[in-house]
Amino acid sequence: DAPTEKPDSILKMFRSLLFTILCGFAAADTSSKMDQHWELWKQTHNKVYFHQIEELGRRQIWEENLEMINVHNLEASLGLHTYELAMNHLGDLTTEEIAGSLTGTVVPSDLDRNPSNFIWVNTSLPDSLDWRDAGLVTEVKIQGSCASCWAFSAAGALEGQFKKTSGTLRSLSAQNLLDCSTKYGSSGCKGGFMTQAFQYVTENHGVDSDSSYPYTGKYGHCHYEPQYRAANCSGFVFLQDGDEDALKVALANVGPISVAIDASSRKFAFYHHGVYQDDSCSHNVTHAVLAVGYGTERGQDYWLLKNSWGVNYGDEGYVKMVRNRWSQCGIADYACFPII
Repeated sequence: DAPTEKPDSILKMFRSLLFTILCGFAAADTSSKMDQHWELWKQTHNKVYFHQIEELGRRQIWEENLEMINVHNLEASLGLHTYELAMNHLGDLTTEEIAGSLTGTVVPSDLDRNPSNFIWVNTSLPDSLDWRDAGLVTEVKIQGSCASCWAFSAAGALEGQFKKTSGTLRSLSAQNLLDCSTKYGSSGCKGGFMTQAFQYVTENHGVDSDSSYPYTGKYGHCHYEPQYRAANCSGFVFLQDGDEDALKVALANVGPISVAIDASSRKFAFYHHGVYQDDSCSHNVTHAVLAVGYGTERGQDYWLLKNSWGVNYGDEGYVKMVRNRWSQCGIADYACFPII
């Protein structure tokens, strides 16, 4: 005789089958409502999927993210949040995928914070500041699926310093920093830290221009060419750990500053505008950005940050991070800049 199933096993199979059927009905119902929006989103962001199963999986993630965005914005309209979210090109990615490929700041275990001997200019500070207005900031870049945020942050700080000292704004090669700074502890597309890039430029006596050493989004062999050198630095300075006042003074006197933040929240990935304030943020930094200014919006002090996730992210590539709130998300914990 054929073996018989135990009653418990049959019951589990029945429950599993019922759950699958109910989920199928729910998915079909959701799909019928969101088909047009899904197709429009794919077209807008040039999304192509090669298998139906892959698309169904990505569609489910997209709808979950969309629901989170809509709920948050409803709460924001009721005054519960100081910022709004929006669907963007990251909509079909999980929080883990975004963290794995779009962040990548790794604080060195042997990090040495040399005491700062930088002399601050003793002047009154402006109430607001935006170095874009002075031409110290290049266009927003997009790092792709390579965890190279640290290289873009470092390049941005070098660009601003070079413009202040030379009067010329040059877009510097993040790819050069990505490929060539492994000797100083970086791991290419697996992550790194801004000061490792500054150390490389200091000892290499230069970094190439973006046009001569373009970004590929992949780690490759170092092929720096001295004849295409576009900037140099002689070292770097760390600001006092967690001191937002020091960060404000440095921004006003020096120019754009490299900073690291905790960007692990799913809501950070879909920030759109307003002052980003997330009390769940930790000081375990995961992402490097460039502080290019500060100000106050609707009574909320903020830092203006340039991200490297393209202009479809945030406010045309920028984030306003809450200021004067105990270095939220670690914004002032690892602030640093190159010396030119």
